[in-house]
Amino acid sequence: MRTWILIAICLPTGIGLGWLARWIYAKYQLSSLEQRAKRLKQDAIKEAEAKKKEILLEGKDQLLRDRHAQEREYRERRNELQKFERRLLQKEDNLDNKLTAIERQQKELATRDKAIDEKRLELDKQEDNWRVKLEEISSLTQDEAKKLIIQSMENEARHDAQGLINKIEQEANLTAEKKARDILVTTIQRIATDVSSEITVTSVSLPSDEMKGRIIGREGRNIRTLETLTGVDIIIDDTPEAVVISCYDPIRKVIAKTSLERLISDGRIHPARIEEVVQKVTKEISQIIFEEGEKILFDLGIHNIHQEGIRALGRLHFRTSYGQNVLTHSKEVAVLAGMIAAEVGADREIAKRGALLHDIGKGMETDGVATHVEVGIDLAKKWGEDERVINAIASHHGDVDPTCVEAIVVQLADAISASRPGARRETLDNYIKRLENLERIAESYQGVEKAFAIQAGRELRIMVNQDTVDDTESKSLAKNIAKQIEDELRYPGRIKVTIIRETRIIEYAR
Repeated sequence: MRTWILIAICLPTGIGLGWLARWIYAKYQLSSLEQRAKRLKQDAIKEAEAKKKEILLEGKDQLLRDRHAQEREYRERRNELQKFERRLLQKEDNLDNKLTAIERQQKELATRDKAIDEKRLELDKQEDNWRVKLEEISSLTQDEAKKLIIQSMENEARHDAQGLINKIEQEANLTAEKKARDILVTTIQRIATDVSSEITVTSVSLPSDEMKGRIIGREGRNIRTLETLTGVDIIIDDTPEAVVISCYDPIRKVIAKTSLERLISDGRIHPARIEEVVQKVTKEISQIIFEEGEKILFDLGIHNIHQEGIRALGRLHFRTSYGQNVLTHSKEVAVLAGMIAAEVGADREIAKRGALLHDIGKGMETDGVATHVEVGIDLAKKWGEDERVINAIASHHGDVDPTCVEAIVVQLADAISASRPGARRETLDNYIKRLENLERIAESYQGVEKAFAIQAGRELRIMVNQDTVDDTESKSLAKNIAKQIEDELRYPGRIKVTIIRETRIIEYAR
């Protein structure tokens, strides 16, 4: 019991003492924490004050640095302004000096102008006096003297200009003629073709003169039928064992000749047989025409020609011009044009095509009045040919100016083919007429005493009066005559115009 009482007394006492001890300890801990907090606060205050002082010091240093930089910049700008001000003052001084000099010069110029005006008036008076004296001495007015001076200067200028032209032409000929001659000679050397000489009439050999009666037939029925179907004239005269076929159309002439030869060979000659043979031969000739056209295109390597163009080319096989076969001539011109175009750097295919088609109008059957050039232009446009090909056709006779190099090449090739030796033949009347026209043109000019067409009309030699025509005028005269010949006459190749002027001084010893 006592134990429980002790326990009951001691237990609260122990608990109270425990709580008291814990309270005392807690209070002690609180007191130490407060002291520690105070120390921390004091330390923070001291540190903040130190930081503040440090920041203030740094701010003052920065302010000092900025102030020094501003002062330095201010001093530099002030120095620059002072320099600029000094330059302005110097320029003002210079301007003042220049203005003073200009004013002085203006005064001097005014003085000089006044003196010049006075001298000019004096010179004008002297000039009038001299003019009057010169007019009295020369018996010429001022206008007459001026005209004489202008005429003298004009003649002198013309003489100098002609001399310069001659020099330039000589220099150009040294290179241009040699190059052109090399190209043409090389081209001509590489081409050689045969030329057939056909005319508007042809003869057919007969086995005997009795065949003439069979050809004529009863009351002339056979010969009328043959002439009607073929469109030719059959001439039966006293020529032994031969009849003559005359026609301007070469194809009709060939059809008539071939038909007549077959009829003679067969021996059966009557209207029905004649009609049968003529129809058959016509078909064969038509086939030959097409084959000849294709053959020429194949030989030249030209393609895409219209079917009508192929037949037109084939018909040229039976056409001649001055004795030269037109198809052979066209082929030759195409070959020449291709060679020349290759040498001068032109379009070779266009040149060959234009050259082949340049006489295509001669192969068309037309009843109109258009020339073969006009017909060829219309056909080329119709077939959609290149503009350069059309221009080559239009300009190959000089009716139209060439607009491309290929057209000029075709002109040149055409002239070479037509004028080379043996290519063409000309009738005597035309030949004589051409020579007379050459001499007539030359003798129509003032100062020409006599003109002679020589070398088959390839050269015109002109004798001029040496008192009327001087050396300078001789050059101009030759050019004018050559130009008129080009404009008025048509001829193959080219014509050389030579002016001959000589001075003869004759004295007699008595």
